[in-house]
Amino acid sequence: MALKDAERIPLRAGQLRELTEEELAEELTKLKEARFRLKFRSATEAIDNPSQFRILRRNIARIETVLRERKQA
Repeated sequence: MALKDAERIPLRAGQLRELTEEELAEELTKLKEARFRLKFRSATEAIDNPSQFRILRRNIARIETVLRERKQA
């Protein structure tokens, strides 16, 4: 899948619009779990790249936006 690095790099909306709703839902679940793991890990140890929080949060928002667009159309 093209989104294997979605936890570390920002996604493009064009990439997301090419995926099916099932793939988007699956990726959304993975990213939310990764955000939880990162949040939990940050409470117990130092994080190498704190900007990872922002990247995950924004990628989650992008996927939710694409899913919302499809439901409205």
